[in-house]
Amino acid sequence: MISPTQSSSAATYAAQPLAPLGHGIFALDSGYVRPRFDAVHLVVEAGRAAIIDTSTRHCVPQILAALAALGLEPADVDWVILTHVHLDHAGGAGTLMAALPSARLVVHPRGARHVIDPSRLWQATCEVYGTTEAEQMYGRIDPIDASRVIEATDGQVITLAGRRLHCIDAPGHARHHIVIHDESSGWIFAGDTFGISYREFDVEGRAFAFPSSTPVQFEPEVLCQTIDRMLALEPEAVLLTHYSLVRDVPRIGATLKRLTLRYAQIGLLHEHAGRERTARIRADLAHVLSTELRAHGVTLDDARVSELLSLDVPLNADGIVSWLDSRSRRSPTPPQPVPSSPSP
Repeated sequence: MISPTQSSSAATYAAQPLAPLGHGIFALDSGYVRPRFDAVHLVVEAGRAAIIDTSTRHCVPQILAALAALGLEPADVDWVILTHVHLDHAGGAGTLMAALPSARLVVHPRGARHVIDPSRLWQATCEVYGTTEAEQMYGRIDPIDASRVIEATDGQVITLAGRRLHCIDAPGHARHHIVIHDESSGWIFAGDTFGISYREFDVEGRAFAFPSSTPVQFEPEVLCQTIDRMLALEPEAVLLTHYSLVRDVPRIGATLKRLTLRYAQIGLLHEHAGRERTARIRADLAHVLSTELRAHGVTLDDARVSELLSLDVPLNADGIVSWLDSRSRRSPTPPQPVPSSPSP
């Protein structure tokens, strides 16, 4: 979710061109928060379509326009697939499904109840931001009839005009997260499980990615295991919600695992800092990410780097705090040490 001071309605931005990525896969910039922040992906096969993540209610007209630009009708969409039900990924799902007469929605079993009856999710959002701000950010959340919802178990395969899409349980960022392995391209639609990679941080075509530890279900060891499971599939590319396609997957995966454990180390360092805990975690996290970006070769000035990370640093710090609180209740074994300096 987004702080009211950092949010903007998707209506602020003009619809972005539909970007063809290859293999019948397209990326649509939802316009949520800022350009090139939040991607909706479409898969087209033999005149049928699947939509992976929906962004917010504000994005639904853009998705329908994208279908029309591809020569498709709403009735040509067979599947809407949610990687997870955080509202920047799924807030528009109910509204979109109402416009797609043939589509069924695929979601993790833990997320199904929230799309069938989103009242608790919406109430919690309004309690945090207030109803007016919540509607500006996300629009209201429409329910989806249970008969149209498919609960995706680990390994379940759905087909799009014969094209096989494998659903994989992918905890670590959230326990209700799946990733989708497209058998045709070999690519993976990863939601937030393979981190965040802003195109502004690309250097000579090389992407930089960092983990998303958004509250409240960040689990560092589990996330590393999920990343390993994705790497074992040897995808040539991974598609992220924030933002779209990245290649050089083994390098990025190694960085994500190292930084995930670094996040945990930062949390453990300040675990008993009392009222200063969150502030200290936030400061260390900002320093680590800035240092990593400089090592990657990013030459943007400090103010621009801080601006681009202004949402992620506080959210990720809050996620680390949530993990610490959960860990204290479970008393697990601490993560193994990792180097504190960035990789060359």
